[in-house]
Amino acid sequence: MSGIMLMLITALVFIVAYFTYGKYLDKKLQVDPNRKTPAIEMADGIDYVAAKKPVLLGHHFATIAGGGPIVGPITAAVFGWIPAVLWIVLGSIFFGGVHDYTSLQASIRHRAQSIGTIIKEYIGKRGQTLFLSFSIATIILIVGVFCVLVADTFAATPEAATASILFTFLAIALGFAVNQLRVNFVVASIIGVLVMFACIWVGSLFPFELSAPVWIVILIIYSYVASVLPVWFLLQPRDYLNSYLLYGMIFGGFIGILVANPTIQMSGFTGFYNDTLGPLFPILFITIACGAISGFHSLVASGTTAKQLDNERNSRFIAYGGMLIEGFLAVIVVISVSYLTSGAFAERLAESGGPIPTFALGLAHFMNAFGLPVATGVTFVSLAASAFLLTTLDSATRLGKYAVQEFAEGRSKFFHNQHVATLVIVAGAAALAFSGTWVDLWPLFGSANQMLGALALMAVSAWLVKRGIKSLFTLIPMVFMFVLTLSALGVLMYQNFTIGNWLLTISGFVLFVLCVFLIIEAWNSFVSNKKDTSVKA
Repeated sequence: MSGIMLMLITALVFIVAYFTYGKYLDKKLQVDPNRKTPAIEMADGIDYVAAKKPVLLGHHFATIAGGGPIVGPITAAVFGWIPAVLWIVLGSIFFGGVHDYTSLQASIRHRAQSIGTIIKEYIGKRGQTLFLSFSIATIILIVGVFCVLVADTFAATPEAATASILFTFLAIALGFAVNQLRVNFVVASIIGVLVMFACIWVGSLFPFELSAPVWIVILIIYSYVASVLPVWFLLQPRDYLNSYLLYGMIFGGFIGILVANPTIQMSGFTGFYNDTLGPLFPILFITIACGAISGFHSLVASGTTAKQLDNERNSRFIAYGGMLIEGFLAVIVVISVSYLTSGAFAERLAESGGPIPTFALGLAHFMNAFGLPVATGVTFVSLAASAFLLTTLDSATRLGKYAVQEFAEGRSKFFHNQHVATLVIVAGAAALAFSGTWVDLWPLFGSANQMLGALALMAVSAWLVKRGIKSLFTLIPMVFMFVLTLSALGVLMYQNFTIGNWLLTISGFVLFVLCVFLIIEAWNSFVSNKKDTSVKA
């Protein structure tokens, strides 16, 4: 099959889904463009700040993308490109898109409150406590595994490390210029984008070489510092500049595939069991997380995006559209390695230093067809991918800090302190990062992330049922994700137990128990509400 054909068919399917199933979701969620959003009604100039549609998409997409749509598809490609693409496409349309859109809508209907607060309202205080516990554990996993991935990428492509360091200082300079010196935003943006691409050139001249363990330490410190700084200082300007990197990478890959016209040589399906990962079900579905559905997206949608949405009619574009774009990126990632035979792909993955360098080399090969040198292409793609990983690192650490503070509220002033709350996240992440490779951590991260998605779907389903809205469009994905992730955690606990990795075994067990108790709490709440309704009747 032609890579062009696969890419264009995927694009067409996503466009049709956006204008058909997306409109169906609009009706089910009773979207009202005349209803004021929290960003308008509660504007404070700090957290609740209305943003224009393209700007908010840039922030939302840069935050949710991370490395998931790259690492997951490449890792799961060992099962063949067909099951990977099918899960990405169907998952993005009927699972991830629904999850992201409903999470955003539920949040803005509750004054831009978190999913945890929504669970507290519809399931109870204990439900909120369990959800926050699960969220904190999941975020620690996210920060830990992404630290390993960035460290491996920087160690394998030191040019990208230099460019990323320069890019971080550029983002700080942009934030200071716009927010403190009041430099014209358009002028600052043009200069920022030009300097950003100059960073790639400088990085190729002066590669900064360090070992992966050293990078892990540096990244843990960076995550702590970035998450306690004011958002205007680094988070906002970096996310804004990151969007140009990501769009440039997707556009470059799209044109490169059109010009190179690669033929897919990888096996379409290799079997239901892989010696490294395990059984296709459930492992494929938790390996490809962010490219199909990701619970982390619900934390972003209800944590920052809901506070910036200027009009409800834009929520489909931001949330559902953002998920479809991420799915499209994931398919491009599959094409970037499926032009190789299965044997050649395995060799490249082993030699390159991980999934991100493998993706960078594949996309650089395509972009070389329209004249971009391979070395420059590798640096550019590695920088783009690592920039989004860094975005997820400090955004996740910041969200984890909020979760710890919310958990500690009314319980402990000590852990409510932002520095202590942040240290809880980075200390746990550091322990996980040094406990194994990304290959060891990714399946557990994927399971926790997908379970978080199931819990978010449970929260929005409770909200919809309470409002008398038939919610099979959220209940069916919710049930599937619960069955899937509980099965995956069971498989992973067994696998880690057999090889003696006690930290990951215990981590999986804790996540499993937390989830089971939360399901029981939700069920008891549902039964109690049903009895109350019967008595009133």
